[in-house]
Amino acid sequence: MDYRRSYIKQLFDLAPGTEATAFGWVKTRRDSKGLSFVQLNDGSCFKDLQVIVEDGVVDAELLKKVTTGSCVAFTGLVVESPAAGQAVELKATSLEIFGEADPLTYPLQKKGATMEFLREKAHLRVRGNTFGAVFRVRNQLSQAVHQFFDKRGFHYIHTPIITASDCEGAGAMFQVTTALEHAEDGYKLARKDPADDFFGKPSYLTVSGQLDAETLALGLTNVYTFGPTFRAENSSTSRHLAEFWMIEPEMAFCSLEGDMNLAEEFLRETIQHALDHCGADLEFFNQRIEPELLKTLTHVVESGFERMTYTEAVKHLEASGENFEFPVSWGTDLQSEHERWLTEVKVGRPVILTDYPKEIKAFYMRLNDDGKTVRAMDVLAPRIGEIIGGSQREERLDVLERRILEAGLPIEAYWWYLDLRRFGSVPHAGFGLGFERLMMYVTGMKNIRDVIPYFRTPGNADF
Repeated sequence: MDYRRSYIKQLFDLAPGTEATAFGWVKTRRDSKGLSFVQLNDGSCFKDLQVIVEDGVVDAELLKKVTTGSCVAFTGLVVESPAAGQAVELKATSLEIFGEADPLTYPLQKKGATMEFLREKAHLRVRGNTFGAVFRVRNQLSQAVHQFFDKRGFHYIHTPIITASDCEGAGAMFQVTTALEHAEDGYKLARKDPADDFFGKPSYLTVSGQLDAETLALGLTNVYTFGPTFRAENSSTSRHLAEFWMIEPEMAFCSLEGDMNLAEEFLRETIQHALDHCGADLEFFNQRIEPELLKTLTHVVESGFERMTYTEAVKHLEASGENFEFPVSWGTDLQSEHERWLTEVKVGRPVILTDYPKEIKAFYMRLNDDGKTVRAMDVLAPRIGEIIGGSQREERLDVLERRILEAGLPIEAYWWYLDLRRFGSVPHAGFGLGFERLMMYVTGMKNIRDVIPYFRTPGNADF
């Protein structure tokens, strides 16, 4: 056996009469009138390969071990298929069993398992139609991210996962320490002085690679990160994870306008990549998960994004006559219901909102001349709301120092970040995109736990 063997995706392109071996996991097996029909899949494509086994061709006792979930290899001839939806099938001449699966205990034996049940079986769920499709799309979108930035001259960088800085100033961070010791009645603090801890100061899992990415952008010009980030919010909603992946470009010599242009290009191009390379998977989602998914994605690719200020958006919302669950007023953060109304009802396509009140945005966003708003932007998409958040960064040393203090953050912790403004400062901008949020949008999946292989949420760190 070798990785250079043929995969099921390739077998569909073979001419009838060609000998081939199909490796994979059994979806189903049914017997009828001297024949066994086996549905086989190896994850290389959405479509299963049908294998026909005539009575007496392989050992009957061996064939009994071909049950749902078992791992096998069939060798035989590719033949034309009379069944609808498939051009060819495999007529078996031999069988090899790699791993059996007890049909009485195999968890994915029954059809129609709920998403909640499948989350409890995250180590096996990829073998089903839904999650095989999810992770093939995740692979293609990951490839699209790197291709998008590479052809625009961006440098792919790796920012630290462990940090002493709080990028957002929110405080919802996981602390990293070696000062805890396990005791019979729980945990106890072995060292009280942070200076005696591993890093010599309080350290955390990062909520964003942005601040570190800025340091490299102010030398390499255009950079991006694509890696894991963490939030310690005790939230169990369908939109929150404790561990997720972020895409964060940073660009020197760039204004908010350039940032918006990149964000729009990014969404349209990565979604187009998925449409081009994941047709069968997206068609499945369109039929089973989110009606009109393909129509929505195509509309995003083909539509220019509307641009309006936060102030204009609030005026539209206040005049809408809608009975929103959360009241709208200038100075409050917009909720998902507001964002969806703007994109789905008011405009009918993606919207980029700009110039938010400074009180509801991070300290590093460039202050506008009015002293009330910052050069922030959020990209809102139909069906999901906010999908990208970014800004032009504050490049003025005195203003940034003031903003850090106003946010109640320890200015000494940001000495290196301030150095970027002391030595060769430049206008620069960037944005952040939660990769799982993009996955939800492209697949139509309703829960963020279902677009990442192993989800980390409060009380859950299994697998």
